Amino acid sequence: MATLVAPYFPIIYVRGYAMTSAEIADAVSSPYMGFNVGATKLRQAWDGQVRRHVFESPLVRLMKDCGYRDIYADGAEMAGPVPARSVVIYRYYDSADPDLGGGKALSITAAAEGLRDLIHQLRTQVCGTDAQALQHFKVHLVAHSMGGLVCRCFLQNDAVSTPDDRALVSKVFTYATPHNGIEMAGLNVPALLGLWDMNNFNRKVMAGYLGLSEGSGRVDSLEGKFDPQRFFCLVGTNHRDYPVALGLSRALAGEMSDGLVQIANATVQGAPRAFAYRSHSGPYGVVNSEEGYQNLVRFLFGDLRVDGVLEVDALPLPPSVQRAKEAGQQVRASYYFEATVAPRGATHYTLTERRCDTYSAVLRSFDELLRLDRAGRDAPHSPVLFSVFLDTSKITVGKTVVFSVELAVSTTGYSIDQKLWLDQHVEGEYLFRNTLTLRATPTADGWNVRYLYTDERWSEGTGTLAEWDGAHYWIALASHKGFKARLRLDLQRIMPAPEA
Repeated sequence: MATLVAPYFPIIYVRGYAMTSAEIADAVSSPYMGFNVGATKLRQAWDGQVRRHVFESPLVRLMKDCGYRDIYADGAEMAGPVPARSVVIYRYYDSADPDLGGGKALSITAAAEGLRDLIHQLRTQVCGTDAQALQHFKVHLVAHSMGGLVCRCFLQNDAVSTPDDRALVSKVFTYATPHNGIEMAGLNVPALLGLWDMNNFNRKVMAGYLGLSEGSGRVDSLEGKFDPQRFFCLVGTNHRDYPVALGLSRALAGEMSDGLVQIANATVQGAPRAFAYRSHSGPYGVVNSEEGYQNLVRFLFGDLRVDGVLEVDALPLPPSVQRAKEAGQQVRASYYFEATVAPRGATHYTLTERRCDTYSAVLRSFDELLRLDRAGRDAPHSPVLFSVFLDTSKITVGKTVVFSVELAVSTTGYSIDQKLWLDQHVEGEYLFRNTLTLRATPTADGWNVRYLYTDERWSEGTGTLAEWDGAHYWIALASHKGFKARLRLDLQRIMPAPEA
């Protein structure tokens, strides 16, 4: 019987959508269905600058870094006992291959039922008849694209699973999953488009196999069937590098996408998420990326979560726009909030980056932040800048976690009496821009959080102690232009998943 040690539970990888018979044949012919695909090029910036960087693949890195192994032996899947630290590839496309199956692809519901059965089979293989091991068994689900919808169908559809089935899942990590469907040229995939099962991404069809209640029209809610805090969404923001259909897909999906899935449709409500300048798949895809892997292992195995929310106190206007406002003219403005987070020592990846040039910055109107009566809100729609997971076991010196947060605030432009203000507008002008180096040191009753502005000082300094109000840590932000805000940090120790 294998020894289960939280949080190093078995991992099941659920691959994404294969459209044509040729793509299905390629998927079936691969033992690891893409989880073993690596990369040798690192795209550094939006302008296409490239340098060499070898990423071995998520599978190989899990083996090298975390002691995992596959479950293949003697040309087949192992039928007997398997280690707790196993990576299992869910081969639900085998049925669509005329040589290995009946030549017909499974429906999402049937694939979810197969996932349920695989989890129970894996439980027996890992635990045998040991009652204590069976009680403590958990599995991590890792999925790309449509694979995330298969996982959600298993977790949400009462006709597929019971609460006891779902309790066997510790955490779920999705790469580029269209949680709210796929849109092309602004239109959701039609429900009648049964060719190659493309209607799997129609919201009405999705609501059916996800077991959602009728109402909102959106299908990105777990509806209480699974804790969204244990569900992570990695969002790709690079549409340029998606090569499928000779570039037609990226043209139809548009700039605010990974080339197939729009940024706004790639997350689950209430779940932590990260943004990476990666495409849906291909040489610069989200799965075969350092950014994807670093988020994956920190979410599955890390022990610290840090959330950053910006509470805005003042958004100044340029002097000429301010004079127009004081003269009684109507002024309207919206703002971009950018945030990039990287742990200490990361030279070739970030944990998340929300930027204007990748169309992933947080957008808020002035009214949403400071004129709540006009926006019809009871509280400000404060931007959630990041949710990152960190691992204190990776600290090499001392016990302090160190990471950087690059922050920037700019405007989309100003409208005066419904006309765009262009007289003195300068593109790229920021209300605020700086990089914070944050240090979090555990104490007997919480954390000692310190910060310093590294655009102005060397990051080696100890910095200033963040304010603690008994619930949150606060860092005051200000610029000479009059911008004022407070960065709210929430630090949370991550415990192993609750017992069933």
